[in-house]
Amino acid sequence: MRFLDTLSWPMLIMAAIALGLAPFTPEPHLWEKLKMLAAGDLNRPIDIFDLCLHGFPMLLLAAKGVRALQNRDQR
Repeated sequence: MRFLDTLSWPMLIMAAIALGLAPFTPEPHLWEKLKMLAAGDLNRPIDIFDLCLHGFPMLLLAAKGVRALQNRDQR
């Protein structure tokens, strides 16, 4: 968990925005892959990789937020 503590908030926010919304047109990959996942069409390895690649910074950001809340409550 120390790894999350070493990551800076601005870096994570910028990575989540950049990768989460890339490419900006016609629609972000993350949104497209989430729609495919909901429809049950996410079966090609490249689509699964895209979902992981574009979603990972958002997961890191969420994990850092949870960790920050836990650390705040322990003080």
